[in-house]
Amino acid sequence: MPRRATKIVATLGPASSDPALLEQMIRAGVNVVRLNFSHGRAQDHIDRAQLVREAAQRAGREVAIMADLQGPKIRVGKFAQGKVFLEPGQPFVMDAARTEPGDAHGVGLDYQSLPQEVKAGDVLLLNDGLIVITVDEVRGTAIHTTVRMGGELSNNKGINKQGGGLSAPALTAKDMEDIRTAMSFKADYVAVSFPKNATDMEMARQLCNVAAVDGHRPGLIAKIERAEAIPKLEEILLASDGIMVARGDLAVEVGNAVVPALQKRMIKLAREHDRVVITATQMMESMITNPVPTRAEVSDVANAVLDGTDAVMLSAETAAGKYPLETVIEMAKICHAAESGNSLQLEADFTDKTFTRIDHAIAMGALFTAHHLGAKAIVALTDSGSTALWMSRHLVQIPIYAITSKLATQRRMTLYRAVRPLFSDTSNDRDTALAEAESDLKSRGVVHAGDVYAITCGEPMGSPGGTNMLKICRVK
Repeated sequence: MPRRATKIVATLGPASSDPALLEQMIRAGVNVVRLNFSHGRAQDHIDRAQLVREAAQRAGREVAIMADLQGPKIRVGKFAQGKVFLEPGQPFVMDAARTEPGDAHGVGLDYQSLPQEVKAGDVLLLNDGLIVITVDEVRGTAIHTTVRMGGELSNNKGINKQGGGLSAPALTAKDMEDIRTAMSFKADYVAVSFPKNATDMEMARQLCNVAAVDGHRPGLIAKIERAEAIPKLEEILLASDGIMVARGDLAVEVGNAVVPALQKRMIKLAREHDRVVITATQMMESMITNPVPTRAEVSDVANAVLDGTDAVMLSAETAAGKYPLETVIEMAKICHAAESGNSLQLEADFTDKTFTRIDHAIAMGALFTAHHLGAKAIVALTDSGSTALWMSRHLVQIPIYAITSKLATQRRMTLYRAVRPLFSDTSNDRDTALAEAESDLKSRGVVHAGDVYAITCGEPMGSPGGTNMLKICRVK
């Protein structure tokens, strides 16, 4: 399999839960497996996490598990016939007090506060924006609307307000319970849906810390999908370990046309602040039913790669699609091809940069030196993974091998672009550790006699944030 810098996140679901198939998908390039907590019971997720760990072990690869919280999905209630068809121009009433099943004239709501948060003239979008209704008036618990763009509306479809403005909290009671479940199997990442500000992310981190098992601390990913999150993007980013460009709900709230520029801005901002970034939603949507992607999808994935995203994500394509393995294979090929055409701008990355930390300066020095010497690899002996993360923020086409003695660190680094995390119970003796690292590179065929590589480590070894040494080596 060709060396690939961009990572692939795949959602686990009915289409990909066969152990043999999941193992094939991991071998084909899946780096992170997403468990969608919008579906299933706690035990289902615990069982699936075990399935992932076992498949990764058989494949001889370590993958991260991302627990994706449902968040405050605002939905219509259920219909007597399971669905209705709404015609343009017809009246439609959504009533928070309604308990009986809905019909073509109206339906109940699962979000009781909605009547207090909308007013005449507001535009509501149902079913991911496929149906558009305008609020005429609010009478008590009933929202009276007129259908502008009709279509089929079925049970429990989502509601968005154009331009945002709904106050539902990012973390629901269900999310809090799901965090406990995720911590029970030591999820490597927890993705928080619909955060509005840094406080939402800080609360999620506190809940993870309280529920932690054996001191395990997951990485927190903020899913940017609310209009309100855009002005607060930087503060949300700084309170998180990474962000997800969640283009589905975000596009419904701010409009499809705005999203591509926002995506570029988010990827750039995440890299500038040493955070990871995942680009998600409909990346290979046609492959839910077709064995090959459209050319537009190929361009979409490639452009995210060219912009420097750490990972691209598959949702229904691998969770419920007909071709989960083929989708992963195609996505891996697109990523590799796009990376091959990426131009280097390393000098520009270092212009006017100042480093206040020794470990950060060592990481940047390793990148710069390895690039100009034509090194075959950069090796980071790392305890926390920070050195590898800093190196991965620059689009240098040199593989970064991050060697750690901590399994949790290895798994977390699977999401970092261009980083190949390796587990090694390295000796605390520096010279022994360096010799073991070179031996490992040689056995993997990464370096051969005469090749140059760079290596960073801390002295004394084993202290988080203690990287203070850069060595340039030539293989004998």
